[in-house]
Amino acid sequence: MNFTYYDLGNLDKGRMVEITLQGNAANVRLLDSNNLSNYKNGQPYSYVGGLVKQSPVRLKTAHSGHWHIAIDLHGLAGNVKSSVKVLPGI
Repeated sequence: MNFTYYDLGNLDKGRMVEITLQGNAANVRLLDSNNLSNYKNGQPYSYVGGLVKQSPVRLKTAHSGHWHIAIDLHGLAGNVKSSVKVLPGI
């Protein structure tokens, strides 16, 4: 599986992450460590996000823990560049 990966480290519940894409649409997934492992291994997983057609997009962590972003073009043609930043907490 070919994807771009960002390790966000430990984040509190409700923390906002902003993902900026350049190029075409892409699948953007915010996953905790367990779900990232399942994603990589082709097992069922849950995530926040989905197909992103407009950039930037903001996603919120569902619980406190170690978080990751995975960006892929599965089922899509083209190229995409990306950047990710964790927004300051309130």
